[in-house]
Amino acid sequence: MSETVLQAETGRNAGSSDSRRLRAEGKIPAVVYGHGMDPLPVSVDRRELRHALSGAAGMNTILDLTVDGTVYPSLIKDIQRHPVKRNVQHVDFIQVNLNEEIVVSIPIHLEGEAKDVSNNGGLVDLAMQELQVRTTPRNIPDGVTIDVSEMTMDSVIRVEDIPLPSGVVAEADADAPVVTVLTMRTPVLDAEEEAAEEAAAAAAEGEEGAEAEASADSDGE
Repeated sequence: MSETVLQAETGRNAGSSDSRRLRAEGKIPAVVYGHGMDPLPVSVDRRELRHALSGAAGMNTILDLTVDGTVYPSLIKDIQRHPVKRNVQHVDFIQVNLNEEIVVSIPIHLEGEAKDVSNNGGLVDLAMQELQVRTTPRNIPDGVTIDVSEMTMDSVIRVEDIPLPSGVVAEADADAPVVTVLTMRTPVLDAEEEAAEEAAAAAAEGEEGAEAEASADSDGE
C-alpha cells in the first residue's frame, strides 16, 4: 500500500468560532498526535481529504500528512460528523511507524450465490461487518472477500475460516461467527403449521367431548 500526500496547515486557534471560520472556508479542523509527539492542531482542505480517502483503502489509507515541511505518516483515528448534516466537523490523525504493527478494522464483503440456502428458504446473513486485524501499516488489506457459494442451511463461516494475506492476523475470537444462515418463514410453511395447529386443537376437543360423554354414561348407570 502506497502513501497519499495530504497537506495540512498550522496556526489555527482553539475554539468553536475559529473552527466555524475554517469550515466556512472549506477546511476541516484537525489534530495529529501519536508516537510521543505533543498534539498538533492543524487544518486540512475538505476536498483534498475526500480525494485522499477515495481509494480502495478508504479510512485505512496511509497519509503522508505534511505540516510545515515535516511529514507525519498517519492514519485517521477518528472523524467527528455533524449530528444532522453528517458533514465532517473534525478529524483526528494518529502518527504511525510504518514498521510497527497496529490494529485496524477492515471491511468484509461477500461474493457468490448460496443456491442451496436460497432453494431451501434460507438467507445468508453477514453477522460481522468488519474484522479487526493486526499488521504493519503498509500491509493493511483493503478488505476481505468471502465466497458463500458452497454454504448450506447448516453452514457457519467463522473468523478462523477467513483467508488472510501473509503478515495479517485476525484479532477477533477465532470461533466468532462471521457469516450465518437465517431460516426464513414462508406462506406455505405458515399455512401448514396453522393447519396442523387447528387439527391438533380439533383432536383435543374431540377427546374432551368423548371423555365427557363417557363420564355422563357412567353417572347414568
